Amino acid sequence: MKFKSLFVSGLLCFALSGCSVYMASNQADKKDLSLLKEGMARSTLIGAYGAPQASVDDANYGKCDVWRFVQGYSNGAKTGRVATHAVLDVLTIGLWEIAGSSIESAADGTQVAYQVCYDKDQNVAMVVPLSTESAKERDEHFK
Repeated sequence: MKFKSLFVSGLLCFALSGCSVYMASNQADKKDLSLLKEGMARSTLIGAYGAPQASVDDANYGKCDVWRFVQGYSNGAKTGRVATHAVLDVLTIGLWEIAGSSIESAADGTQVAYQVCYDKDQNVAMVVPLSTESAKERDEHFK
């Protein structure tokens, strides 16, 4: 009888666990904001961030792009979060999922946006953060 209840508890644990683990492992990756500096080639930004959300012609610079993305987490941070959720799932027999899934839903990265204008050679001439979160992320990266 004891084995049966232990087996059912273990099965319940594995059935309930995984949602926060999955969510943590699939969070957005951390983007390299050091690329957002004067002189960087536009093609490098496209390679790192994908296609810009919008491109416009500017009277002063020529071409300007708007880059909008979720600034996520480093691989180390994601690995630590996955391990923490997995251990807590096992220790609480799956009850951690109630809190863990909520935490992962709330901590899903920071939406950032930048306007990037280029010189005649298509190198970055100016970077303008378009939100306070963008400015904070960029400032933290360049400390």
